[in-house]
Parts: sequence; C-alpha cells; structure tokens
Amino acid sequence: METAPRIPSEVERFRIEYRKENVGPHYRGWLHFAFTSVGSLAVLGFAASRVHDVSPLEWLTLPLAFLFANFSEYMGHKGPMHRPKRGMAILFRRHTREHHHFFTHDAMTYESSRDFKMVLFPPVMLFFFLGVIATPVAVGLFLLATANVAWLFVIVAMGYFLTYEWLHFVYHLSPDSLVGRLPLVKVLRRHHQTHHDKALMGKWNFNITFPISDLVFGTYYHDGASHKASVETSR
Repeated sequence: METAPRIPSEVERFRIEYRKENVGPHYRGWLHFAFTSVGSLAVLGFAASRVHDVSPLEWLTLPLAFLFANFSEYMGHKGPMHRPKRGMAILFRRHTREHHHFFTHDAMTYESSRDFKMVLFPPVMLFFFLGVIATPVAVGLFLLATANVAWLFVIVAMGYFLTYEWLHFVYHLSPDSLVGRLPLVKVLRRHHQTHHDKALMGKWNFNITFPISDLVFGTYYHDGASHKASVETSR
C-alpha cells in the first residue's frame, strides 16, 4: 500500500481552523452519510412504487431527465459555486472558499469521518432539493404529461442527487481503499482531482458525476495534467 502524501501546511492549517469553527462536537460523519443515503433511497422507493404500465414514449423520460440533471449539475457548479451570484453567496463560500481550500489536488483525502461535513450536502438540502426543485417540476409534468412521466422524473432526480453525493464522497476516500481502487472510480476521481487544482478550478472539469457536459461544452481537462497547467499558469 502506498504511503499517504503529506498534507501541505497551508491546507493543514485551514483544516484545523475549519474543524474548530464549523464541525461541532456532536457531528457524526457516518450518521450524516446514512441520513442522506436512506432518505434518498426512501424517496426513490416510493416514487418507483407509483410507476405502472409505462409506455415506450414515457420511458424516454429516463435518458432525457438524466441529461437535464447532468447539465444542471454542470451549470450549478460552473455558475454560483465558482462565481458569486446575488442571493447565492453561501454556495460560493461553501464551495470555493471552503471546500477547495479544505481539499486540494494534492490533499484530496479525508483524515477522519468528521471531514465528511466538508463534502456531503447539509441534511436540509435533501428537503430543499425534493421540495423546492423536484416536486414543482414533477407537478408540472403530472399536469402537462402523465403521472408516470412525473414519477420517473422524481426517480431520476433523486437518483442523480444520491449518485452525486456518493461519487463525490468516494473521490475523497483514500485511493487505496476498496472503493477507491474500482476502475471507474479511479477515472472519475482523476477528473475531479484535476478540478481541485486551484489554477484550473474556475475553467475546467465542472461535472462531479459523469463529465458529459464537460465534453459537450469543451471544459473537459484531459487526464490530470494539473501540475503542468499550474506551472504554465504561474508563468
């Protein structure tokens, strides 16, 4: 097993200060992970139980909703998470000012489960995503299309949310862990690790799940030549 790289001193200082100010003594990382997972799976199970006798045309909801979710993830990350917008300053602060200083391309791994707070969305986001985003769209689809289309959309929306959380979570596990050694995870982790280079994060690799929109919009930075890019950017 490879020796874990030493954490840069500025990252170590930021982590110590962040934990002191933002991670309370009662925080439990694995409980946070379990709440996100179980809550999302419960919504998925309920939505799936409402789907019946799906027509071939209705099945098209799945790929179309998936592509819409991938585009939304891309725009949300490329936009307010990296460019401060009125009314969305908290997203910029939490992502660019905090997440990208807690984890850099050369310090990607958790030190303990208390660091999960810096990766997983706050639990309230599950209710926000379901109630403010997924539900209104599903109601619109129910009125304009069919009940099956609405429930299939909910399945994709919640499934994508959970996939986002799980994949982002495993990118920050040790690359030598059982999950970290999976071939697909290794490829996707490299894509995300390149984005964590501060010289590249504002321009490249905005998809956290699958880099479809990055490929479509020309923001896919190939196989982590991040160190080279950092040098070239600093010249």
